[in-house]
Amino acid sequence: MAKHIFVTGGVVSSLGKGITAASLGQLLKARGYHVTMQKMDPYLNVDPGTMSPFQHGEVFVTEDGHEGDLDLGHYERFIDENLSRESNFTQGSIYQTLIARERRGDFLGGTVQVIPHVTEAIKERIRRAAEQSGADIVISEIGGTIGDIEGLPFIEAAHEVKTKPTQHSVKELRSLGVQPDFIVCRSDHAIEDGVREKIALFCDVDADDVLACPDAPSIYEVPLSLYEQGFDISALAKMGLAPRKIKLAPWRAFLKAKDACAGELDIAVVGKYVSLPDAYLSVHEALEHAGIACGRKVNVHLVDGEELTDANAEGVLGAMDGILVPGGFGQRAFEGKIAAARYAREQGVPFLGICLGLQAAVCEFARNVCGLTGATSAEFADSAPEGAPFVVDLMPEQEDVEDKGGTMRLGAYPCKVVSGTRAEAAYGEPIIYERHRHRYEVNNAYRDRLTEAGLVVSGLSPDDRLVEMVEVPDHPFYVASQAHPEFKSRPGKPHPLFKAFVEAASTHKEN
Repeated sequence: MAKHIFVTGGVVSSLGKGITAASLGQLLKARGYHVTMQKMDPYLNVDPGTMSPFQHGEVFVTEDGHEGDLDLGHYERFIDENLSRESNFTQGSIYQTLIARERRGDFLGGTVQVIPHVTEAIKERIRRAAEQSGADIVISEIGGTIGDIEGLPFIEAAHEVKTKPTQHSVKELRSLGVQPDFIVCRSDHAIEDGVREKIALFCDVDADDVLACPDAPSIYEVPLSLYEQGFDISALAKMGLAPRKIKLAPWRAFLKAKDACAGELDIAVVGKYVSLPDAYLSVHEALEHAGIACGRKVNVHLVDGEELTDANAEGVLGAMDGILVPGGFGQRAFEGKIAAARYAREQGVPFLGICLGLQAAVCEFARNVCGLTGATSAEFADSAPEGAPFVVDLMPEQEDVEDKGGTMRLGAYPCKVVSGTRAEAAYGEPIIYERHRHRYEVNNAYRDRLTEAGLVVSGLSPDDRLVEMVEVPDHPFYVASQAHPEFKSRPGKPHPLFKAFVEAASTHKEN
C-alpha cells in the first residue's frame, strides 16, 4: 500500500511548497522508490485552463491532456516522471462531479454535504493517484495557506481529525487536529540552530525536524540542501520505509555542468505577459536546461509584443542571440509576435516558435513572402481587415464548440518528422510525441501556396491532415512547432528542439 506525504503551507502562499515537495520527491526517487506527486487546489475553478496567467502563472499540460497547475511542471522536472490528470484537481472539479451525481439521483434524495461527501470525493482522488500510478510514495501538496476557508475540506480529507489542540503555535493547523511531522522554513538567510530549536519547542516537533530552506542560486540546488539536513531519511523513517542507497550522481552532474557554464546567451521571449515571468515558466526552464547542455548561461529577456513593431525591431532585438515566440491566446501582442518572426527571418537570427508562435510565423510568411496581404488567424476575425485570408483557422471539429475550458487539442499527439529537415536533425526520430494546447491550425487551403513560396512543413500528423512543424530553409535556425515542447524538458535531459535552438544561438553569437 502506498505511503502518503501531505504538504501544506503557512503564512502566505507561493513561498516554496511546490519546490520543497518536488525536492523531497527527487530525493526519495533517488533512493529507489517509485514516487508520484499530486497538487490539490482549493479554488472553485474546474481547472486553470480558462484562468489568466496573472492569476496562477502558466498552464501546464500533461501527456493525457490535463490543463494543470504550474507546480506540475516542477514535479515532472524534479522526479522525471510524466504525470496525468489524476495528479491535479480542484475543489471546483470535486463540486462539479458531486453536483452532476446529485442531479442524476445518485444520492437517492439524501442531503449532499461537505462532510462526508466532499471530503470522501477528495479522498477518492488521493487514492486514485496512488492506485493508477502504482507508486510507493504519493506526495500531495494542498494549495493555498492553512486558514483559508476553502482549504478546510482538503485538510479534513487528508488527516483523520481526533482532537482539537489549542496550542498557540501552529494553531491554525493544529486547531484542525493536524500535527505536522516536519516544518520547512523558507527564508532569505541562514536559519540558526537557536531559531530552529525555538520553532521546535513551540510547535511540538523535534528540532531535527525543523528544516531550513533558504534562498538558493537555483531551485535545482534545493534537493541537495534538504538532503544534507537528512530530510529524506527522516521522512522515510516516519513512514516505516528503509533508507535505500541514494543515487544523486545525475543531479550533481547537472549542477556541476550548470556551474561550469562559461559563456552567456541573450534570448528574447516575445509575449504579452512580460510582467509575470511565471507565465512562461516552462519556457524559461527549458532554455536553462538547453543552455547548460551547451555550456552557456541563458539570459532571458521578456519583450512586450504590444510594443514591438517592424520599425523598432532592430533596436529591441538587434542585440539578441535568439528569438523565441511562445504560446498564448488572443490578439493582444500578436502583431508584435509577427514583427519578431519577420525580424528573425530576414536578419538570420535563430528563431523558435511555439504554438501561437508557429501561427505568427505562418502569418508573417504569408504576408511578406506569399503576398497574402493581412494574412491572419480566424481567432482574430472580429478585428481582421475585410477580405483578409485566414491562413490559420479552426479545426472542423471545433467550429461548434462554445465552452472554453478543456475543449482544445490537449495532451500528447504523434507527429511525423520530415526527412532532411532541421526538425529531423534535432529529434533524430521519424515519429515524435509532443503536448498540445490549442484549437486553431494552419489552414490547409493555403498550405500549397506557403510551401511553393519556400516554407517547409517539417512535421505532420500521421494522416498528413495537420501541420505540426514548419521551418525556413537556408536560415541558421528558423523552426516553429504547433506543440509545447517546453513541457517535456528536464534537468540533464534538455528538449532536443530547445537544445538545437540554443546551439544555433551560440553559433550566431560567435559569428
